[in-house]
Amino acid sequence: MGIRTSKPVTAARRYYSTSTFEEITTSTPEKSLLAPLKKSGGRNNTGRITSRHRGGGHKRQYRIIDFKRNKLGIEATVATIEYDPNRSSRICLLEYADGEKRYIIAPNHVKVGDKLMAGPEVEFRDGNACPIGRMPLGSFVHNIELKPGKGGQLSRSAGSSAQVMARDGVFTQIKLPSGEVRLIRNDCYATFGVVGNSDHENISLGKAGRMRWLGVRPQTRGMAMNPIDHPNGGGEGRSKSGGGRQHPESPWGKYAKGLKTRKKKNVSNQYIVRPRGKK
Repeated sequence: MGIRTSKPVTAARRYYSTSTFEEITTSTPEKSLLAPLKKSGGRNNTGRITSRHRGGGHKRQYRIIDFKRNKLGIEATVATIEYDPNRSSRICLLEYADGEKRYIIAPNHVKVGDKLMAGPEVEFRDGNACPIGRMPLGSFVHNIELKPGKGGQLSRSAGSSAQVMARDGVFTQIKLPSGEVRLIRNDCYATFGVVGNSDHENISLGKAGRMRWLGVRPQTRGMAMNPIDHPNGGGEGRSKSGGGRQHPESPWGKYAKGLKTRKKKNVSNQYIVRPRGKK
C-alpha cells in the first residue's frame, strides 16, 4: 500500500502516480468467482442516455464478492490478496474448511494465511464478521448491513470505516464516514476493521486519458453552451447569462449549490440521529 511516482519524461508523467501494488499476491483471479460485466454507456432499456458522461473504458470481469458473510461458524484461510478493477479497495480470497471459496473486501492488516470467521461468537479482530449488536463500543467496522441478511452496503470503499458509538434498545448507533450518526439494527452484520488500500485517495490520475480508461467521458461546462442547450448558456463573453449573476443550475433547472435534495418524507429519516454536516 504505497504511491509510486514516475520520472517526468512526458508532460502527463509529471503528475502521474500509481499504486505500488505491493500487497497483491497474485494477478490471476479465481475463475469460479468471475462473471461477465456488460456496459450500458449510461443508457437505459430504451437506449436513451440517463447517466451522462459514461462510455468506453477498459474491458472488465466482475468479481463476485461475499457481502453477506453468511457462512457462519466455519473457519476460512486467506489464500490471496488481489486487485479488483471494479472497486477502489483490494479483495481477498477465502478458502473455507469445507473447500468453498469466496471473495471478501480486504481489510487493513489482514495477510495471506490469516484465519477469519463469521458468526455471533467470533474473536474481535480485523476481518471477522459478527452482528453489530455484539461489537464493543468504539470499534471501527466496515461492510455494514442496513437490513439483516441483505449484505453489507455501507463503508465498502478503500480506507473507509464507521465507528460503533452507543446502544439504544434493539439498535446500535454508528458514526458513518460522512459524519452522520445512524441507528442500525443489532442483528445486522458488519466486519471488524478498516478497509485496506487507504492510499487510493492520494493517487493523481495525471492525464485525461486515464479517466477514459475508467469509462468516464468528457464533460462540457454549461456556461460554454448556448441558451438552448443549458440554463447557464449564452451571453456575450464570459457572463453568468440571464442578464445578471445567475445561480449555477443543472441542465434541468435544479440549483447546483445549496439546494437540499433529500426527500423530507424519507422512511429512513427516523433512523438518522444526527445528519451529516451538523456539528
